[in-house]
Amino acid sequence: MIDKIVETVEEVVPSALAPYLIPILIITLFLVIGYVLVLVINRYVVKWTKKTKLGTLIIGTIKAPLILIFAIIGIRTVLHYIAIPPRIVVYVDAVMFVLIVLVATFCVAKILVGLTEYYAKKYKGTKPIAPIIQKAVRLVIFLIGLLIIFDALGISITPLLTTLGVAGIAIALALQETLSNFFAGFYIMADRPIRVDDYIKLDTGEEGYVTDIGWRSTKIRSLPNNIIVIPNQKLTKAVITNYYLPEQEMACLVQVGVSYDSDLEEVEKVTIDVAKKVLKKVVGGVEDFEPFIRYHTFSDFSINFTVILRVREYVDKYLVTHEFVKELHRRYEEEGIVIPYPIRTVYMKEQSM
Repeated sequence: MIDKIVETVEEVVPSALAPYLIPILIITLFLVIGYVLVLVINRYVVKWTKKTKLGTLIIGTIKAPLILIFAIIGIRTVLHYIAIPPRIVVYVDAVMFVLIVLVATFCVAKILVGLTEYYAKKYKGTKPIAPIIQKAVRLVIFLIGLLIIFDALGISITPLLTTLGVAGIAIALALQETLSNFFAGFYIMADRPIRVDDYIKLDTGEEGYVTDIGWRSTKIRSLPNNIIVIPNQKLTKAVITNYYLPEQEMACLVQVGVSYDSDLEEVEKVTIDVAKKVLKKVVGGVEDFEPFIRYHTFSDFSINFTVILRVREYVDKYLVTHEFVKELHRRYEEEGIVIPYPIRTVYMKEQSM
């Protein structure tokens, strides 16, 4: 195609102008091809990524580099039609190839870093390790680009790959614990068993609000306002109760016992009435929830039952339970309902002499 254009220009244009006009036309042609390709990619990429808005990121990143690559190809094509010594052409080809690889490397690195930043903003928990991932991505991409350039220039990359492999193994062994925590942090952020601001409790007893999920450890703020630092590797092996999943609202269970002489229907009526008032009055109670009770045990000195209330989040249960116990004790005294002390009846058999 280029040859036909050159032949046509040489036939139409005066021979004195052809050497100047042909390079301009060739470079312009490649620039137009690059620009059209950008428009095509823009149309389809933006359409496919419309919901995530990643198309804008990709197009904004590749637009200038893609046109620059086609400009370099155009310049190389122009040099083909200029009478220059073959030994110089070899060096020119090498320089052009290095430029194209460098532009492509910067382009790919920028896209991947942009994607990392996008998902770090989308998933709040990944934000702490985003800078580390971005640096690692840049390092890997530039290393690959450098290896491609060395290979194209005839420089053997086998010793370099061997050195990198040995160094990688040595680093992995030296940083085994750190890397374990690092990848455990990735798992936590991907699986999301916990999130920042969740209230959790571990099987080892630690509990509190998650304040930070880092690349090495996770920090929990306990109710006494102390920070508990847990290595990510240990966190992934722990049994976790997340009081914010699937939602923050939760049941609040209060255990109560009344004497065997009590009217259980009356006890149920009074207890539910107290529970309703407490849920409406106390901050943290779910006002529209219908509390209920369930009898479950004939114990040594009382009939025991569970009162089911509902609170807006885990820590609200403390105040709601506090107010409920006070109010229930007062009402039981007014209604003559007895909460018995622990008692035990001992029968002694008299033995005849």
